[in-house]
Amino acid sequence: MTRKRRRACALLACGIGLGSATALALTAFQSSLQFFVSPSQILAPEQPPGRTVRLGGLVEAGSVQRGVASGHPQASFRVTDGRATVDVHYGGVLPDLFREGQGIVAVGVIQPDGTFRAAEVLAKHDENYMPKEVVEALKKSGHWNPANGEPPPAGTWDTLRVEKAATEKQAGG
Repeated sequence: MTRKRRRACALLACGIGLGSATALALTAFQSSLQFFVSPSQILAPEQPPGRTVRLGGLVEAGSVQRGVASGHPQASFRVTDGRATVDVHYGGVLPDLFREGQGIVAVGVIQPDGTFRAAEVLAKHDENYMPKEVVEALKKSGHWNPANGEPPPAGTWDTLRVEKAATEKQAGG
């Protein structure tokens, strides 16, 4: 084999190796490319149970239940994006800024029954902060139009409360 041919073979082997390494790296990252899902997306059939995802939305008013199991704090609450609601179960101490009607992001696993088992709960850090993903979900669900100004305060658009009030108003009047 000539010197030119050996060099070409070495370059070809390096190219194949580099291409294979790139393909393996991209395949490994593919499962974590889904950075955020809304409650509507969690309930969609294409979200397989057992997959670790980040769930973002607003804590539904009146849904937080705290307790203690085996000496460890437990919490259950519902997260909504205005169209769908997901039950979240979390074993641990909730952040100090966690409260009803605010935007959160929970990292965890989708359970086969459609609930969400959170391993970590992240709460917003001040009144004006809302995670980018939650803003996108609000826009997509029609609860906020940027042309109409600032997003609504987190606690004011709980759709279950709004729909219940509208239903009671129609029944009474």
